Amino acid sequence: MQVNAILGVDISKKKFDVCLLVDSKKRHKVFQNNQDGFAKFVVWCNGHGANLTHLCLEATSWYGEDLATFMHDLGHNVSIVNPESFWQK
Repeated sequence: MQVNAILGVDISKKKFDVCLLVDSKKRHKVFQNNQDGFAKFVVWCNGHGANLTHLCLEATSWYGEDLATFMHDLGHNVSIVNPESFWQK
């Protein structure tokens, strides 16, 4: 199956903000950074036709590890990016 959606994630200790791009349409939503929030996140993605995603999140302490593992275990592509690799002064 081919990736049909891109997800950008800004994650913190208690929540994560998601920007979903599917079929040239952008959507935004905030979820709790816990298992319940992850499950709601997947339901929301599926509801917008995002069946197989490429999720990209910033390497921010350990806050994104559980979400990254959760999504990877479901078969989604996950990239954890060091912000210094693209940040420009």
